[in-house]
Amino acid sequence: MSQTNPKDGKKRQYTFNLALAAVAGQVGCLTTVIIVAALLAGLFIDSRLDTRPTFTILLTVLSVPVTLGAMFWVVRRVTSRLKPVSDTNSTESQEEGNRGRDD
Repeated sequence: MSQTNPKDGKKRQYTFNLALAAVAGQVGCLTTVIIVAALLAGLFIDSRLDTRPTFTILLTVLSVPVTLGAMFWVVRRVTSRLKPVSDTNSTESQEEGNRGRDD
């Protein structure tokens, strides 16, 4: 069995935390972009059709489910590529425990 350096575990955890922070930042920016785009589109349509608050309110309210769907899609896509931080010792011991099993 090889011993792992504790600094390696901290570095991997730090990298994993940075990746999660990046995902949160992406989701926050995406939410802002979708809501602002819906607001601007609503204002533009209302100014063209002289229906001042109608399309602005409608598109802003409809942007909420779109934002939730986009957030869900981004988080699932990114987290499917992330590998959880685990020690190699726990992986080796798990593999040793699974050798005798016939699933």
